[in-house]
Amino acid sequence: MNAPLKQKTAAIIVCGGSGLRMGLSVNKVLLPIRRLSCAQRSALLLMPFSREMIVVCRREDESELKMQLSAVIPMNSVKLVIGGNTRRKSVENGLSAVLPDTEYVIIHDGARPLATPAIVERSLEAAKEYGSGICAVKCVDTIKRADENCDVTETLDRSGVFVIQTPQSFSYPLIMKAYAADMSDTTDDAALIEKTGVKARLVEGDRRNIKLTTREDIGLMEAFLPVKTRVGHGFDVHKLVPGRKLILCGVDIPCEKGLLGHSDADVALHALMDALLGAAGEHDIGRHFPDSDERYKGISSLLLLDETVKILRAHGASVENADITIVAQKPKLMKYIDEMRGNIAAHLGIDTGAVNVKATTTEGLGFEGEGLGISASAVALISFPQAQI
Repeated sequence: MNAPLKQKTAAIIVCGGSGLRMGLSVNKVLLPIRRLSCAQRSALLLMPFSREMIVVCRREDESELKMQLSAVIPMNSVKLVIGGNTRRKSVENGLSAVLPDTEYVIIHDGARPLATPAIVERSLEAAKEYGSGICAVKCVDTIKRADENCDVTETLDRSGVFVIQTPQSFSYPLIMKAYAADMSDTTDDAALIEKTGVKARLVEGDRRNIKLTTREDIGLMEAFLPVKTRVGHGFDVHKLVPGRKLILCGVDIPCEKGLLGHSDADVALHALMDALLGAAGEHDIGRHFPDSDERYKGISSLLLLDETVKILRAHGASVENADITIVAQKPKLMKYIDEMRGNIAAHLGIDTGAVNVKATTTEGLGFEGEGLGISASAVALISFPQAQI
């Protein structure tokens, strides 16, 4: 995306719908599609193309939507605007919140999380040249018209027939003029500029750019989403000393000695954090949480794990699973394993079944076997959303 065009462009994401047609009690744009919600994916997609983002939502969804978006994108250029009773009114509210010197606007349905950067680019470039860029795909099915009894009354000529999608990009003055000139409701913003006598320009969309409408669409979207995964490995060692607590995976374990360190010295979580950071290409915990920083003195490593998860989310990454091995001659750790797994799963936001913690000894060999310290290693798998690939 060229920088000058981005500095003239605003993006409007329409998230004002509901999940009623899907039988849901929550807005469908808040539903996760491979761990990231429709709204999060739409925001990740459009952020590189616009200097500001207007997210139009229902008042009851505002708090949840703000929390979801802040987990994946910077919020300094995001405005949440309350929508209206119709899609038309919601888009109008979004348009009214755009900076006045805006030249182009991208309007996108939050329920279309599989739109790609390529179609956004085509849409916006067409708007620059022709005043509008409407994503569409050619109709490949036979189209029939039927009466209320489902008896066919007409078979239509499908040549020249297109299925319209979003994003739809416009010259900002053009779309503002269209909305001011016609008060009718519409599910298609291009229809309003057509009523002013201006021809809308179609650009190639994508057949995978479906709209979340039924429960079946969730599985279809997940099947369409390519998954990029990365594996990270972590290893850490801490010395056992008197007068310290022994904390492993956030569990306070009774022991005459504890691990020495600037924080709570949770060697297992430190290994896990290094594995997660390594998978994301984000160096190690020493870079992010140095022992020279007094903020981390005595801090719980579960809190540092939370910060590590935030770093991953800034990349749009999700944790798929984690496997940790703790090497200690004593104490025996078996009865604490389930609590350890639960702690980790809760802080990573994944199922307990995706977390494994093992404890082993060295049969008296080495510093672990002599009771001088405890080591831990970890392997973690993370995945990235489509918008980041």
